[in-house]
Amino acid sequence: MATLVTGSAGHLGEAIIRTLLGRGAPVRGLDLKPSPFTDAVGSIVDPGFVRRQMDGVAAVIHTATLHKPHVATHSKQDFVDTNVSGTLNLLEASAAAGVKSFVFTSTTSAFGSQLRPEAGQAAVWVTEDLPPVPKNIYGTTKLMAETLCELFFRERGLPVVVLRTSRFFPEDDDDPAMRSAYALDNAQANELLYRRLDIADAVSAHLLAAERAPKIGFARYIISATSPFEPRHLAALARDAASVVRELYPECARLYAAHGWNLFAAIDRVYVNERARRELGWRPEFDFAHVLRSLREGRDFRSALAREIGSKGYHDTVFEDGPYPVAS
Repeated sequence: MATLVTGSAGHLGEAIIRTLLGRGAPVRGLDLKPSPFTDAVGSIVDPGFVRRQMDGVAAVIHTATLHKPHVATHSKQDFVDTNVSGTLNLLEASAAAGVKSFVFTSTTSAFGSQLRPEAGQAAVWVTEDLPPVPKNIYGTTKLMAETLCELFFRERGLPVVVLRTSRFFPEDDDDPAMRSAYALDNAQANELLYRRLDIADAVSAHLLAAERAPKIGFARYIISATSPFEPRHLAALARDAASVVRELYPECARLYAAHGWNLFAAIDRVYVNERARRELGWRPEFDFAHVLRSLREGRDFRSALAREIGSKGYHDTVFEDGPYPVAS
C-alpha cells in the first residue's frame, strides 16, 4: 500500500516524496505540473481524476494548494476551487477507498488577524486554542478545508490530522520592507525564533501525522520550530526583542556581528508547537540554537533537504518588485 502525495512538484510535496523514496517506501505523486516526483499529472479539482489515483493507497498527504502569494494573481473562486473543492474531492475519494490516514497541510495564516497585536500590546502566544480569524482568501479557504476534514472524520470516520505549518519557503519575504532591511539568511535565521520551520522538520511532522492519524482520529497541530520564548517574554518581545534574545543566547551578539547580521527589533507572535511534540512525538531539529551552532562552525543552518530542493517560486512570471506580484 502506497502513500499518495498531492502537490508533488512543490517544495513540501517533493520533500516528502524524496524522503519516502529514500526509505524505500511506496509513494505516488500527484500535481498539475510534471516533475521528476509527479506520477500523475492532473487537477484535484477534477473528482474523476482524483478517484482514479486511489487504488492501493493507504495514506494521503495533501499538500497541494494555492498559496498566499497567489492572492494577487488568482481569483477568490480559484482559491475556493483548489483549496476547498479540491480538498473535498480528495476527502470523498479517500473515504470511499478506505484510506487509513489523511494529512492536510494547512497554515498558521488561518489565525490571520489574531497574529498582529495592537500597538503597545504584548506579542501573541499562538496555540491551537487561539480562535482563527482569517484576513484573506488564502487563510479563509484553508480554514474551510480544515472544517471539511473534521466533518469527514465525524461523518465517515476518516482519520485526519491537520498541520498548521509556519513558513518554510526559501524565497525572499513577501514584504518589501523586510527584504530591504535584512539579508535573506539573516531574516530567516531570526524567524526560526518564532515563526519559521525547516522543510526537513515539516516532512517529519507530516510522516508522523500519517502514521499516527488512525489512533488520533482528528486533531490540529501547529508545526513550527521550537521557540525559546515563554509567556513571560511576550511583553518584552513587543518592545525590544533583541534584548530578550541576547539574554537567552549570550553568544548571539558576537556571532551575528561577525556576519553583519541584526536581530529583529520587535516580535509580534510566538508559534507554540508543544502539542505536536507531545501528541505526535515530533522532535524538530532546526531551531535558533541550531542557527548559532551553524554560525559558530561556519556552515549553512538549513537542512540538507532544504538545500537540495532549493527555491521554486510561486509564479512563472517575473515581477518588477521582487519575487511576488503587487496587488493593485
